[in-house]
Amino acid sequence: MTAPEQPSGVPVDTALYQEIQHFYGRQMRCLDEARVEEWAGTFTEDGVFVANAHPEPSVGRAAIAAGARKAAALLAEQGVQRRHWLGMLDADACDDGTVRARTYALIISTPRGGQAAVHLSTSCDDVLVREDGQLRVRHREVRRDDLRPE
Repeated sequence: MTAPEQPSGVPVDTALYQEIQHFYGRQMRCLDEARVEEWAGTFTEDGVFVANAHPEPSVGRAAIAAGARKAAALLAEQGVQRRHWLGMLDADACDDGTVRARTYALIISTPRGGQAAVHLSTSCDDVLVREDGQLRVRHREVRRDDLRPE
């Protein structure tokens, strides 16, 4: 399931760009600190999470949270700390009021007592919407660089 076709957009203004940067900083910190419910709350109730490493998309905030809980439990069991580093943000405001945000993400893993290393390199395409004054992800597509395009 790929991101829905997006209307053409124009680069966001500086204030919105900074808001998106802060949003991603808070969102990734929640994920890396295993605050799964808070992280899942950054998606819309009907949000979609697609990854080329997963056979099926996660549809809905509850399913997205369930996947994150499973991953957090596995990392805790393995004694691994993950950090997500998002960069190279490119964001366009679309005619329908959504924002299309594209980033690169490095996922760094550090085993307890071990050396940090880049675990994965990915790209991330989001469709962001504003709900109750807050940015939320309506659709996220993550593509690992080590996997062939679909």
